[in-house]
Amino acid sequence: MTLNSPQSEALTGATLEEVISATHTGDIERLRATDGHFAVVSRDGQTVRLARTTGIPLRYFVAKMFHGPYLIVADRIERLYQWCQENKIGWQFDPSYTRMVPAHHLIEIDQIGCPDPSPRYRRFFDPVIGQGSPDIEERGAQYIQATYEAVKSWVANAPAEEPIAIAFSGGIDSTSVLLMARHALQELGSSPDRVRAFTLDLGGGKDAAQAEQMMRELGLLHTWERVQVPAAEVNLEEAISVIEDYHPLDVECAAAALCLLKAIRATYPNLKYLLDGDGGDENLKSYPLEDSDLTISSVLRNPLLYQEGWGVSAMKHSLTYSGGLSRSYVRTFAPAMKYGFRAFSPYSVRSVIAASLTIPFDVVLNGSEERLAALKGEIVSSGIQSVLGVDMPVHTKRRFQDGVGGETYRHWKVNKAWCKQVFLRQWEERLSVAWDPEAERFSGNDLSRPVPMA
Repeated sequence: MTLNSPQSEALTGATLEEVISATHTGDIERLRATDGHFAVVSRDGQTVRLARTTGIPLRYFVAKMFHGPYLIVADRIERLYQWCQENKIGWQFDPSYTRMVPAHHLIEIDQIGCPDPSPRYRRFFDPVIGQGSPDIEERGAQYIQATYEAVKSWVANAPAEEPIAIAFSGGIDSTSVLLMARHALQELGSSPDRVRAFTLDLGGGKDAAQAEQMMRELGLLHTWERVQVPAAEVNLEEAISVIEDYHPLDVECAAAALCLLKAIRATYPNLKYLLDGDGGDENLKSYPLEDSDLTISSVLRNPLLYQEGWGVSAMKHSLTYSGGLSRSYVRTFAPAMKYGFRAFSPYSVRSVIAASLTIPFDVVLNGSEERLAALKGEIVSSGIQSVLGVDMPVHTKRRFQDGVGGETYRHWKVNKAWCKQVFLRQWEERLSVAWDPEAERFSGNDLSRPVPMA
């Protein structure tokens, strides 16, 4: 049972109908030839095939029917739960039993047998790793050229004269996306001022000052807005409910995003298209290692670690685990969906990820964490100069929630234990209803009950 229509965003190389057909037949090569984002489910007899990319989440839950396992698929956990409740099998449901489909894999699940069926995975994204020149200018030009093509393709499909918002911090990724979007519009014969940058300020955040300085340096101050929201409006429990996850950095990021998007929506009720730079840090491994249990060796030996986590076959998690940006992209997708935006980051598409992976990081870094911290600025600014002919200033990197929150961020910074407790508490009431022994329920062994149709 699929509760979502097939979805796509900035899809190139095939139509959505062709992606659906390729998923149905298990045509890995056809999926590999595409770029952009999609999330598709297809049933072929007793076999269900699922495929998604980073930008569109897809989850599933295996229910029990008299004929065997019954797969339910949706973009949100709450939709899976609601379907189970409507079909009187809510007593089978638990949010921890749901799974996020890992990005960049075609998954096959046979709806037969007991115990639960085991998924089979086939990758449709196999980038070449570390085979490019260590020359920074060459790698930057290739990386930004791929990113620019993704931006231009997305911008070209936005209706003419439709305004485009960008979540803007004045940092490397958002500034580069802003410049590429403006350049693309100009090349397409449209006004570059269709792009308007919005910076959240929860009171004393460094991003607002940085963004204003950046726009002044670029001569684009007339296309920028500071969005001032009281820090008291940051709602971490709402963020957990919206993204249906409990990783603290993603929760904090989503809480800030909800403040920004709610304010933009209140001022611009018809604004629909939204750009951001999510994925730029992952591509160039630009995260402080001291914030995690990672070492520079573990990052370099697992090239897609930040995009996909440890992988679906890793003993660290399980056969059905989705990690990295594949899982955490809900911090961007879910807030945008809540407020009616079509959000897109060019840094999250496969062609751009592949371009970043040609960098021979081990040679360029030579084991230096300090070199890693500076690398993204060098790569992106060099690429912007090569592709757009623009000297892009490089400002200090900081996390979104830190940049917009300033001193207030210290007061709403949270840990994983608190986030998970909130997540479980939010489900407690719903599950108490679903598991009520007095509630009407159907047994999976009820042979008289018709099977729900997809």
